[in-house]
Order: sequence, then C-alpha cells, then structure tokens
Amino acid sequence: MHEWGSGAPVKEGVLQDILDPGAPLTTDSVITRVVTVAGGRFAPGHLGELTRIVGFDLVDAGLTETGKVQARVRDLPSRVVVYLLLAAGLFAEVGFGQVWQRMIAGLDGLAVATPTAGALAQARRRSGPAPLRALFDLLRGPAAGLATKGVYWRGLLVTALDGTMMCCPDTAANLQVYHRGGGFHGGTGYPMVRLLALVACGTRTVIDATFGASSVGETTYTLDLLRGMRRGMIVLADRNFASQALLAAVRETGAHLLVRVKNSRNLPVCARLPDGSYPSRMGSVEVRVLCCEITITTSAGSRSETCKLVTTLLDPDCPATEIVRLYHDRWEIETAFLELKSTILGGRVLRARTPRGVEQEIYALLVTYQALRVAITDATLGCPDVDPDRASFTIALNAARDQLIHAAGVIETTVVDLVGIIGERVLDHLMPARRLRTNPRVVKRAISKFVASTARGRTRGPSLEATIAINILTDIDP
Repeated sequence: MHEWGSGAPVKEGVLQDILDPGAPLTTDSVITRVVTVAGGRFAPGHLGELTRIVGFDLVDAGLTETGKVQARVRDLPSRVVVYLLLAAGLFAEVGFGQVWQRMIAGLDGLAVATPTAGALAQARRRSGPAPLRALFDLLRGPAAGLATKGVYWRGLLVTALDGTMMCCPDTAANLQVYHRGGGFHGGTGYPMVRLLALVACGTRTVIDATFGASSVGETTYTLDLLRGMRRGMIVLADRNFASQALLAAVRETGAHLLVRVKNSRNLPVCARLPDGSYPSRMGSVEVRVLCCEITITTSAGSRSETCKLVTTLLDPDCPATEIVRLYHDRWEIETAFLELKSTILGGRVLRARTPRGVEQEIYALLVTYQALRVAITDATLGCPDVDPDRASFTIALNAARDQLIHAAGVIETTVVDLVGIIGERVLDHLMPARRLRTNPRVVKRAISKFVASTARGRTRGPSLEATIAINILTDIDP
C-alpha cells in the first residue's frame, strides 16, 4: 500500500547535547519530530509545504493525462521525477544531484534511493515536458477572491500582458530552435527563449504563459494567451500590442483592453466626452482615446511626458484620470518577470541542453513560481487590509526551501491551514505600504569597458519622493 504513495511517518532520532566529550553525560536534549510523507519509493516526491498546493493528486492527474505514469515502480517513479524538476526551481544554483539530497535530507530513518547523475538525467528525459505543461494548466490562474485588496478595479480583474527573454545553454541542439541574442556580444551571446505571460497584477500570479523561439514576435505568441482572457477582466499592454487584429481578438474573448499607442497614431475624434477623452475606432472595434500629459515632480525638479492610451472601456462614468492611473499597474508584470529570472534563477542560464529539456524546465519554473505566489495569496486572504504586493517573494522562497529540506508540511493535517509556515514568515516580514518614489535610470553594472566609459559620472543616487499630476489634453479639434 505504501508503494503507491500513502502517508508514512518518519521519526527523527534522539540528539544528545554533550558539552565535554570526556565528561559524563549530565544533560539530555531530546528533539523529536514526526514527518509524514508518501510511502515507499514515493517518499522523496514532495515540495515541502508547497506540496499542499502542488498536491499528489494534481501531479498524478498530469501524469495520467499525458500517459507518463510508470509501467512499474522504479527507484524514481514518475511522480518523484516531477517533484525533482519542481524542487530544482527552488534551488537553481545547484545541480540535480544536490537537489535530490535536499529532497531526502528530512527523511532520516527511511530507506531512500541514491540515484546517480545519469539516472536522474535519464528519468527527466523519460518524463518529458508534457506532464509539467499539464500541471501548469491545472495551477494557472489569478488565485484571488473579490475581497483581496488591490486585485480588482471597478469589478474587473486587472491583468497585464507582456514578454521577456530567457537564456538557455549554447548547445548545438538548442541552436536549432533558439537563436543567439544580439547586442555588444555579437555571436557570443546565449540562445534566447521568448516568454510571454498574462499576469494578474494584484497577486502577480500567472494566468497563462507561452514561449518559443525569439524569431517569432510577441503579438504572434499573444494568440496563444487568448484562452486565458475572459469577461470581467481588463488587460493592460504596451505599444507593441496595439494592433487592430489583436484588439479585436481580445475583445472577442469578452475581456477589456487598455493599451498605449504611439502619440503620432491618427485616431479620428468622433465626439468629446466631459472628461476630455473621446470615442474613436480601431478597425472594427469601438474604443475610447485618452491623450494626457503626465508630470512627475520631485525635490530635484519635474519632468513631463505626453502619452496616448486606448481602451475598450466606453463607460463615461469611468473617469479618464482614473484610467490613466490604472495603466501604471502594467509594471507589476515586470516585477513578476524579475522574481522569476532574478530571485529564483539568480540571473542564471537555464540548465537544459536540449529544446525538450528547455520546455520541461520552463514549465517547471512556472509551476514553482505559481505555487509560491499562491502561498503568498493564501496568507493574505485573511488580512483584507493587506495588499499582496507587500509580501516579500524572497522570504517566501527561502521559507519554502527550508520546509523542503526538512520535509515539513508535506501532507495536510485534518485542520486546514491556508497560512502555513511560509505564510507566517511572509506576514511577519511584510514590506511597508508602497510610496510614490522615483530614481533616475542609470547603468548599475557595466557589462563591458565601453559601457563603463559611457556611463561614467552617472551613479545611483537615493530614490526621491514624487508626486504625479495628470492633465487630459483636449486640444485636438473634433
């Protein structure tokens, strides 16, 4: 019965505190902890406390759906391999062999396999990317309720659409699919993978994602994300996504769109609304255009910039200045990409040396990231006054690592606890409420002597408190 994954308790040994090895024992320090994990060869298959989010049932469902359940139970069952790939996202700085050691570190007293590096590689190839993609489909979503602060605006789920680039190893196999990046490095750059995501701005959870070769543009990949859009949602996007065809496709899903367009784009003025915005058309879609001047003022001076926004929100009861302020939430997706590429990966290149491996690794990273974000959101659900963006992703990541090493919280007790240890640490170290501050853009780390010479004299200074003034421009003749 334990062979197929039922719970099996593992009891840690008794530790004695001996101050002087030559002296008689005077003090006994007894530390006893019961760890409940899956039984038999399935025991190493866990993600610590995050297993409550990425449960055995979800992993098994993904394996069954893709036909990747093992024909016979080996030392590395399919479920264990999936958890190994997910755990690798928590420990991006070490190899798979050391990831395995962390997964079994809390299983003292239980006989577990000690696979070689070759066995781990063979097991990953045998699993392939399909189960990870199916698991991502099961977990993706906004992961928030209507009461969650900062997630909805006027009853609409606020989301953002954008893309980023990730580097993969410079191998002959990867170069057949992915191309090297340009820039100062020329042909010495790593092959690049274009990742496009639809993110809930309030929780930074991933609603959907797609990726592929950098030779394919972002607007083409966006068509794969239409399945994640629906009525009751507003999608924020930058100028790259302001095409008539894409606008129509998004509108067909029922979602609204708020996108920036070039100031030079000619959009006819059909009328003038009281707040200064005006209705117009982009192709077959009726839109509302907002031309505005944004002024940022600090103690060092002020700076103004003119921008033009287009939205499918035609309700005149939605003030233009409020819509302009909403557009600033688009930057939350940049923070999500930072957490994925910098906090989790630490700026490292992906591990996988084949295109199938790259696909497998990226889906595993997305699942691990989503699990951490769900844990953060669950922790803040009971605190309606706490905005999820005050939660530290770094603290959640380190708490999840600790729980995995100790194999703690793998199987939920009869009392459901949405917060858990990860949530407790997050809530104990909430970041201050956001203040409006700005900092001049500078080169923080030169990648070449040329860049260092051009950046001379531009040093990073303290951030400055700022105020923003929005002026809706009405000098366009209808």
